[in-house]
Amino acid sequence: MIKQPQFIAGGSHKDERGTVSFINDFKMDEVKRLYFIEHPDINMVRAWQGHKKEQKWFYVSSGSFKVIAIKPNDWENPSNYLDLKQFVLAAGSPGILYIPGGYANGFKALEPHSIITVFSDFTVEQSAQDNYRFDPDLWFNWET
Repeated sequence: MIKQPQFIAGGSHKDERGTVSFINDFKMDEVKRLYFIEHPDINMVRAWQGHKKEQKWFYVSSGSFKVIAIKPNDWENPSNYLDLKQFVLAAGSPGILYIPGGYANGFKALEPHSIITVFSDFTVEQSAQDNYRFDPDLWFNWET
């Protein structure tokens, strides 16, 4: 079992009929639901939401996002100084970012009207019981 965030690369094939994009190594056996988030501009930040057990997968269908994952050392009073794992996900580069349970994440669109799809292995009710929120300014300066 993977214990840290991992990018699952995809690919594409183009011919006279158009382009087929794929992420063949993404196994959806554990997925219970999905939802879409659109950021209308590049100023909106969604951070930090974490889950001790819930796993999530992120796919960008339009535009691009900076996504950051961090492993809190204490879920009630985490350190201000923890290692970040940064990723840039773009619609033009097919792939899925996997973030396992035990991590918090935050993200910000890099282009207006970017859309990110989030897959989860928990129902909405299960997720609500495993949901931790942290101050958006805690670990990263989103202005840079």
